[in-house]
Amino acid sequence: MNRSCDVAVVGGGPAGLAATLQLARQRRSVIVIDDDTPRNAPAAHMHGYLGHESASPQELRARGRVEVRSYGGEVLSGRVTGATRDDAGRIALSLTGGHTLRARRVLLATGLRDELPDIEGVAAAWGGGVLHCPFCHGFEVRDTRLVQIVTHSFGLHPTALLRHLTTDLTVVLHGGVEIDAAALAPYESAGVPVLRADVRRVLTRPADSGPADVEGVELADGTVVPADAVMVGPRFAMRAEVAAGLGLTPVAHVSGAGDLVEVDERGETAVRGLYAAGNVTDPSLQVMPAAAHGSRVAAMIAFDLAGEDLAAGTRGGGARQDWEERYAGEEPMWSGNPNGTLVAEVADLPPGRALDVGAGEGGDAIWLAERGWQVTATDISEHALARVGAGAAQRGVSVELLRADANDPVPYPEGAYDLVSLQYGSFPRTPDDRGLRHVLAAVAPGGTLLVVAHDLAPMREPIDVDTQTRMWDPEAFVGVAEFAAALADDPAWRIDVHGTRPRPPGAASSHHVDDVVLRAVRLT
Repeated sequence: MNRSCDVAVVGGGPAGLAATLQLARQRRSVIVIDDDTPRNAPAAHMHGYLGHESASPQELRARGRVEVRSYGGEVLSGRVTGATRDDAGRIALSLTGGHTLRARRVLLATGLRDELPDIEGVAAAWGGGVLHCPFCHGFEVRDTRLVQIVTHSFGLHPTALLRHLTTDLTVVLHGGVEIDAAALAPYESAGVPVLRADVRRVLTRPADSGPADVEGVELADGTVVPADAVMVGPRFAMRAEVAAGLGLTPVAHVSGAGDLVEVDERGETAVRGLYAAGNVTDPSLQVMPAAAHGSRVAAMIAFDLAGEDLAAGTRGGGARQDWEERYAGEEPMWSGNPNGTLVAEVADLPPGRALDVGAGEGGDAIWLAERGWQVTATDISEHALARVGAGAAQRGVSVELLRADANDPVPYPEGAYDLVSLQYGSFPRTPDDRGLRHVLAAVAPGGTLLVVAHDLAPMREPIDVDTQTRMWDPEAFVGVAEFAAALADDPAWRIDVHGTRPRPPGAASSHHVDDVVLRAVRLT
């Protein structure tokens, strides 16, 4: 599948989700591609994030996804494998599964990889008894036996903080790392033991769940330094390989412990249209400042796009462009048959005025018109409506064409239709449910609302992101459940059908077999 959007965000951590929320609120079409490999996955809790103290990283991401989707932002499970520039100047992201996502702007929020020292026990206890940040986890190991393993020349950077957190601190200079004597002197004078010795292993014991607990540090000569926690400053590598095809090259970090992606004050890299935020630009950022950075860079992207649209005399519409490109090909996308559920559900209705929301290529609208309905076919894509018009003319029927989106200010006449049909259609969520309210308002008193969607249970099953990318996020769009909830306690409506059933014969489909159907009547 090929899709397009205003902004593609690579990485669904705090920086990426904060950026997506900012951009979605600016009415930009934003799609996040996330392979669910966050840097802080081993940690059970995060600290220092105002309003979310001690929440789990997983909880923050889950909340962030809900907020992003509430504004129509999509979060796709998958992985970006490369990036190139297309003929229109957009950035084309290659995704696992052979898909392509084209965007006017791309934000790298991929974070970094911690490269742990090759010491037995470190990886097993990483995120538990083995820590790397005194701000993230220092309070939790206060007043304990703490051993700091220094593996590179920048390793003493947090040591003064560690000494403040506990009176039982031991520093081990591992692997022959060279530290200036003047830098060590204050610690030795303050009574902090500094051992120049290789570490053989970190002694651990299994925890009830999650990373292992720490018991001590065994040195090469067999000496064991008792420890309740171990602090290790890993090396790090930016996860920016996906942008190498655009000419992006990370630069060395001042510490010598890794690299980073350079950006200007707006968050743009040396590659036009490619931005970066969060740890990929600064390994020192904790969760809260990483999210703040993502939000700020997103604001700069919004200004950039708005200025480009102003100069071109247009108003950007990534979602519309996405559908226009899908319908621009010579071959039809759909079978041309009416949807089987529509055929079954309207069989007992006398012909009247019908609104086909998200008409696509017009299979349903033309079928209704052939049976005496006065049909208005509406779609976000002009290419789609052109196909509806051509198909109607070929079949000798009349169908009114209306280019509109449910979230437009006034997309449809209110109370004008005896049948409002939304067949496998989609429009983005908004917190005020604008699109849903517009669809409901279009139904005339005594008229029927028919909403049919795919059974999305298979879409919620995990996928292997190494080989697949899920190219549509149903949670970002209004579905049958939202319509049913809106009508459940409304005395002006009667729900006649709401359930899941096998899909009747109709439009060809290879990816689902069940429909979720809502049929309701507006009483007043």
